[in-house]
Amino acid sequence: MSRVMRYILVLSCTLLFTGCGYNTLQMKEEQVFKAWADVESTLQRRADLVPNLVATVKGYAAHEKETLEAVVNARARATSVQISPADLSNPAAMEQLTAAQGSLSSALSRLLLVVEQYPDLKANQNFLDLQNQLEGTENRINVARQRYNAAVEDFNGSIRRFPERLTNSLLLHLDRKEYYKADEGAQQVPQVNFN
Repeated sequence: MSRVMRYILVLSCTLLFTGCGYNTLQMKEEQVFKAWADVESTLQRRADLVPNLVATVKGYAAHEKETLEAVVNARARATSVQISPADLSNPAAMEQLTAAQGSLSSALSRLLLVVEQYPDLKANQNFLDLQNQLEGTENRINVARQRYNAAVEDFNGSIRRFPERLTNSLLLHLDRKEYYKADEGAQQVPQVNFN
């Protein structure tokens, strides 16, 4: 092969691989992994707040043992479900995580409803601080989920678009990532009874 032909071949390959989206797809998958790590971090923050919240409530509402145990058990289930980056393409794993986190959210909601019956507890500064931290954490979880879903949307769109689709099918074989969806029970309005 002549020197000119080699030059043209190298130039063609360089243009092909820089314009085919290989690096872009890699970067977008990393963005999905980072966004997922942010979700996990905020979920862990919530899980870390739960024992302090339960301990504070326990001091005031010891006879609410069933509610407190439900929160502790839901926290244990939620922290036991771990999703690896490879599982982000697995709908069943994502559903399992969503269900566990939904159970924890539901248990925390019930706990906060029980607290309404204890004016001394509602006035306790430690409880108020924990409640504010929990509220802020719930907001962070929502933002992290939205950012994760945006990263997934961008990634999934990229692996379906030409020429990235061709690059993915020939070189990378990256799988579509699952969105973080609401728990099935989230669509039902919670029943509040103050009797």
